[in-house]
Amino acid sequence: MDLIQSIILGLLQGLTEFLPISSSGHILILPAILGWEDPGAAFTAVIQLGTELAVLLYFRKDLWGIARDWTGALFRPEKRGELNVRMGWYLVAATIPIAILGYTFENQIETAARNLWLVASMLIVFGIVLGLADRFGKRSRDVGQLSFRDGVLIGFAQSLALIPGVSRSGATISAGLALGLERAAAARFSFLLAIPAVVLSGLFQLYGILSGEEAVGEPLLNVAVATVVAFVTGYAVIAWFLRYLANHSYGIFVGYRIILGTGVLLLLWAGAIST
Repeated sequence: MDLIQSIILGLLQGLTEFLPISSSGHILILPAILGWEDPGAAFTAVIQLGTELAVLLYFRKDLWGIARDWTGALFRPEKRGELNVRMGWYLVAATIPIAILGYTFENQIETAARNLWLVASMLIVFGIVLGLADRFGKRSRDVGQLSFRDGVLIGFAQSLALIPGVSRSGATISAGLALGLERAAAARFSFLLAIPAVVLSGLFQLYGILSGEEAVGEPLLNVAVATVVAFVTGYAVIAWFLRYLANHSYGIFVGYRIILGTGVLLLLWAGAIST
């Protein structure tokens, strides 16, 4: 893969990571259509660090408040009922399922799950799930009304995103909507929840690459450039997406997922692309 292809994949990562349309699915589909090599799970995990840096920067005030208050409450029990403290525990609890399952099924995620028949099917199925959650969710609760139970359930939904095509943000947003969260609130918690899971995954893969235990398959310069492109694009997408949700539903993303998934299945069936 040359530098231009890496830049395009970094751009694609930034555009799709925070929208409920599956960034990992897109990074498998585009190379297949254009005849490029599969960039691999390690490449994908590392460039996700760029988009997570965008989340860290965009929500820096929220994250600092959560980290400060959560840490302080460890020594001051009377503070443990405050929102930032509870949010800290929710993020910890919601990250545990994907951490355990990701480590347990690492080999399957990097091999068998990277199948375009599966990716396309998941785009359609979880697009429908998102549409139903958006249509029938009460949308009456904000982030401050989250409970520990909500955090755990959304965490289990996030673990489904280990399958390319499901979409981490799509799964967590769908769970949030099903639990009655407002559209913007579901997206906001989804973005915050991405940080520990994706950063840990990316750092794990990066360590493997730098130590020689994991092969990224691409020059490190290409990976670095793609990561920077993903960061810049991802930051812009976060700002746009939260404004968009103030007055719009998730319908456009549901339709896009179904159309894309159906198109990929037809291309596979016709033999125009291979798994």
